[in-house]
Amino acid sequence: MTEQTHRSGFITFVGRPNAGKSTLMNALVGEKIAITSSKPQTTRHAIRGVVHRDDAQIVIVDTPGMHKPRTLLGKRLNAVVQTTLGDVDVICLCIPADEPIGPGDRYIDQQLGGFPRAHKIAVVTKTDAASKERVAAQLLAVSELREWDAVVPLSSVAGEQLDVLLDAIVPLLPEGPPLYETATTTEEPLHVRVAELIREAALEGVRDELPHSIMVTVDDIAEREGRDLTDVYANLWVERDSQKGIIIGKGGSRLKQVGADARAEIERMLGTRVHLDLRVKVAKEWQGDPKQLGRFGF
Repeated sequence: MTEQTHRSGFITFVGRPNAGKSTLMNALVGEKIAITSSKPQTTRHAIRGVVHRDDAQIVIVDTPGMHKPRTLLGKRLNAVVQTTLGDVDVICLCIPADEPIGPGDRYIDQQLGGFPRAHKIAVVTKTDAASKERVAAQLLAVSELREWDAVVPLSSVAGEQLDVLLDAIVPLLPEGPPLYETATTTEEPLHVRVAELIREAALEGVRDELPHSIMVTVDDIAEREGRDLTDVYANLWVERDSQKGIIIGKGGSRLKQVGADARAEIERMLGTRVHLDLRVKVAKEWQGDPKQLGRFGF
């Protein structure tokens, strides 16, 4: 009897905004690594999540959604995507089951031709939100885009067909030992994960023009000595004074809600009670300012 071959490698999910990429990554890893939101361009940098199996280790690189950039930030986010696509072993194009294939999907599919080294899998997401007939029609439409290594329908929310996707990915990875220790699910630093959870909370219920302007930085995370309590000091940045008023809300109501929602998620991640000190600040037109983009890590 031959010993089972172990495989390890990198995959990424691409797709237009709100195709379910980050939700799928979290479902496969088994914990919240990437924030999710109905707002476009929620993901702003390449986030790694690690899936451990007996026969393989799959490193998922979650990237910003491909789009036509309108700002310097947008151009830099697209550059992150292009770099990632050139480095991974498998590219999975995510297309929702409940929406017809559009120009954005076709544009991204065409871009994949520039990365011949990577295997290509089509993932039809959100099958829980569509009828069986709609899913079947979408699978047919997706199959006509190109020759795929596999086409997999699934629901991240319902946890359906996730194992089928992993089974399709594993044979496409190179043979090799694990790249990370078994306990590792991500290499994201703690302060980055905390900042992202705060930004996720801030994105809920804001006007359409505001999400792109929101940035969060964390000054300090410190455990209180002798107490089951962690202090988090963070700043929520916007581009204009008028946006600051929107984030704070009447009598501070909006900011209180953001703080409460973020604190609950941070407590879940850290496993301790959290005191969140959140300040709202203005960085004038930071999305187009090279110096400020550099300060924020872009």
